[in-house]
Amino acid sequence: MHITVRLFAAHREAVGASAVALTVPDGTSAGDVWDLLIRQHPALRALVRPTATAVNDEIRPAEQRLAEGDELALLAPVSGGEVPAGAVRLDLVREPIRIDTLLEAVRHPGAGGLVLFLGIVRDHSRGREVDHLEYEAYETLARKEMSRIAAQAAERWSVRIAIAHRLGTLEIGDVSVAIAVAAAHRREAFEACRFTIDTLKRTVPIWKKEVWSAGAEWIGQDEHPSPTS
Repeated sequence: MHITVRLFAAHREAVGASAVALTVPDGTSAGDVWDLLIRQHPALRALVRPTATAVNDEIRPAEQRLAEGDELALLAPVSGGEVPAGAVRLDLVREPIRIDTLLEAVRHPGAGGLVLFLGIVRDHSRGREVDHLEYEAYETLARKEMSRIAAQAAERWSVRIAIAHRLGTLEIGDVSVAIAVAAAHRREAFEACRFTIDTLKRTVPIWKKEVWSAGAEWIGQDEHPSPTS
């Protein structure tokens, strides 16, 4: 049967394409495809295996059996759905983030505390001088995951929340991610904001590439398996 495999970040660069057509045997599972793909693209052996798979824009377990015409996304390690109650704005943007827009989105008369977190591109990382960063996302799934995180925060702390993340090339000093949280009290606002950024960095399929004068590296791909993995 015929499927389409979508690739991101370091996996995309190793293959040289963001999507490849693949013929696989009937009964092939989502988890089987990585090993089949490696046979055609040996450069993938130097990279970490996908940490998750999505079939037709929905996260599915590795055991999911594929069908003719399926689109499978292999999700490299990471460094919209409807907006849920409490989450008033969820954005993936390629232009500078409008901080004032996020703040105004969450303000309300019952909010006694408003917390703003900004992730800023710094000029160094792990002992290297960074020139710029590049961000890439599986946008459909990223929006769904951002929505899920915001819904959890809104339910747990009774907050209003807005999230924006930049994609594309970012220079030193640029804002890469912004989170605004409004709550009745400052403690809930701080806790919800911390939960949101920490969870976003772990689970949302947005990848970061650090570029310096002597090279570049996708973050999350620095632990390589052995050649026989």
